[in-house]
Amino acid sequence: MDETKGMKDEELPGVSVVIPAYNYARFLPFAVESARSQDYPKFEVVVIDDGSKDNTAEVMKQFSSPVRYVYQDNVGLSAARNSGIREAKYDFVAFLDADDEFRPGLLREGMSRFAELVDEYGLVACAGEQIDVDGKPLYTRKHVPETPREVRVEEIVMRTRFMPTGVICRKHVFDSCGGFDTQLKSTEDRDMWIRIAARHRVFHQGKVLANIRKHGDNMSNNADQQQRNMSIVLKKSWRNGVVPRVRFWFWLQVFSYRRYQAALIYNGIKRPWPAFRDLLVSILYWPVFFNPASTGDRFMFRCRQLVRFTLNALRGEVKR
Repeated sequence: MDETKGMKDEELPGVSVVIPAYNYARFLPFAVESARSQDYPKFEVVVIDDGSKDNTAEVMKQFSSPVRYVYQDNVGLSAARNSGIREAKYDFVAFLDADDEFRPGLLREGMSRFAELVDEYGLVACAGEQIDVDGKPLYTRKHVPETPREVRVEEIVMRTRFMPTGVICRKHVFDSCGGFDTQLKSTEDRDMWIRIAARHRVFHQGKVLANIRKHGDNMSNNADQQQRNMSIVLKKSWRNGVVPRVRFWFWLQVFSYRRYQAALIYNGIKRPWPAFRDLLVSILYWPVFFNPASTGDRFMFRCRQLVRFTLNALRGEVKR
């Protein structure tokens, strides 16, 4: 049910769509157009050019209101998002990465959900499906429909539940939670969602309303940097007590699962020894998860992977 139907345009809450951009001129027009063509009647699109060295500025000349273009010296993705939040003129902020796309109806669906929820909800997220550089669907990971529901902070601490693209937040949540951490060069979005979920309620719509583009330049391809930053985020969350530290069993599972994810990433980029190391540490941290559904992991599956990763590492050593 669309709770915004029947309201006059001037009565609707506005949404500022923030697009941080750095050297993504080849994808940026698709992102901007996907936001500009939304059927929600009250929104703006704020593109923060974070010191791009390509032709981003030239590309943006083709767009006019409700699109705004803001240039700044290169200070990183977190700072670019924070600039977008400051520039936003409306009470709700939606995030869209420059290489991704909104699907039709994303803003309308998200704002209708906010209208149904109590004010304690500060963030509404959606699901996304992967596309390739040409915008064609990637079927490597089929989306499993989810039941629309509240997402607790424990769940986001355990593992990533949604991507930045498609997230809509009440702007005032950043007053209480702070902005994106500018010291983080990756995983800054999960850190932000954890801090928001620790103070406000979070809702996941379950629907696929965004396209997430996978290509060789994705920041997530830097495995070592990603793992360092993930460790920083989780240790910071532990220190801040977003989940009470006395729940040591929960935190052991969190750090076990982080190592498990790292092992899968290193195995995927054919670095067998780090993959073996992290999988072994994962099992030593916590052999059996109480709730496999929360992590998608089972003990015997990890044990089989450990044998396989050990053989991969030994084969790699023999080839040297």
